[in-house]
Amino acid sequence: MSTTSLKTNLIKGLAFFSVLRGYNIMLIVVAQYLCSIYILAPDKPLLELLLDLNLFLLIVCTSLVIAAGYIINNFYDWEKDLINKPYKTLLDKNISQRAKINAYVIFNFTALIIAASISFRAVLFFSGYSFGIWLYSHKLKKILYLGNLMAAALAITPFFTVFVYYKNLDFYIILHAVYLFLLLLIRELTKDMENLAGDLSQDYQTIPVRYGLSRSKFWISALTLLSFIPSYLLFISGEIGLMKWYFLLANILLVFAIVWVYNSRSKNDYSLVHILLKIVLALGVFSIFLIDTSVVESLFSFR
Repeated sequence: MSTTSLKTNLIKGLAFFSVLRGYNIMLIVVAQYLCSIYILAPDKPLLELLLDLNLFLLIVCTSLVIAAGYIINNFYDWEKDLINKPYKTLLDKNISQRAKINAYVIFNFTALIIAASISFRAVLFFSGYSFGIWLYSHKLKKILYLGNLMAAALAITPFFTVFVYYKNLDFYIILHAVYLFLLLLIRELTKDMENLAGDLSQDYQTIPVRYGLSRSKFWISALTLLSFIPSYLLFISGEIGLMKWYFLLANILLVFAIVWVYNSRSKNDYSLVHILLKIVLALGVFSIFLIDTSVVESLFSFR
């Protein structure tokens, strides 16, 4: 293979990874496994859980459907992203629109084939999930309020998959879900402010487009204050081990984010707030193992 051909294939691979948002998918896979190990099935032996074929297949199906969702979202947002994300679009254009549609169909079809090996209910679930993502990408994301709510709901669905699998939806798990849902809503509103120029050009009816940036900042503040309720209840519960310190740190960062949002004046400012919110979400994923204090003790033991 020539150097030019190798370079071309490398660029196409990076472009496809960018379209898929592979980093997000990897984070979701880690989150699903950590939730299973430390929250949903803490009494199960670790090896048994890791070797659970049905759990593995469910996570594979989820990853494929989410990957297909990112592809179709990228397909429909192409013109908007030319304005909002010019550098990313420059990379993504190495994957043709036709190739995106082909990959979208293949990923969804493969997910349903795998789901069929699990159960008929799994097929129905992933069919509905895939359709919901398409409907959001094609129509719902342009609708005021509904677009934000649907985006947050679809983002939390992968965790609902493992919740249902383990039939474990106790009060504290619901608090985790509510907190995550609120964080995702805050992130969606921040993205809307960041992407205001592209949304205006494509007639997206987002809160910043319809009501302006001041109203958006108000809603971000209100949702942040609301998120303090489930995080406080989790902090004082004694059910989440040392993960309670994550919620304290997250709330401090969220207060900082509110201050930052109110002082933001440009797209770059909102982009930095968006990055901060991504960090808060990522820290939440990797702090799940803190629920098991014995793991923390073994990590810091010198014996």
